[in-house]
Amino acid sequence: MTENASTSGARAAHDLHLAFGRLRRRLRENYGGGDLTPSQTSVLSRLDKDGEASVSDLAALEGIRHQSVATTVGVLVERGFADRRPDPGDGRRQLVFVTDDGHAFLEERRRAGEGWLAQILEARCTEAERRTLIEAAALLERVVRR
Repeated sequence: MTENASTSGARAAHDLHLAFGRLRRRLRENYGGGDLTPSQTSVLSRLDKDGEASVSDLAALEGIRHQSVATTVGVLVERGFADRRPDPGDGRRQLVFVTDDGHAFLEERRRAGEGWLAQILEARCTEAERRTLIEAAALLERVVRR
């Protein structure tokens, strides 16, 4: 019996959701130290990727309350991973940015997670399977691109 497009789409969505959830958890387990919460890591990563932003902008982008982001930013500043500066376009606002220590922290986490994953892929997958994963990653990028 052949799956129709609707059924195969639903199955692919379900299987990918499960696999990515497990992969995300395993990557978190294998990141190097730092003990930031997922929310703190998310805000720091967003700042790293998108550049400086106000707390209000971060709250809208992260889909969480302003007060929650303000607390998160406070922890990141306290840890030395982020800092604030006046917004040159609006002196009443402050912009949050990633510090050199924050960039180094994120890079260390990425290297630790990718190193673990590379070892697993080398040990458990054939060369052909790894090529398939590379092709699948490109396809997933196309699916999520806006």
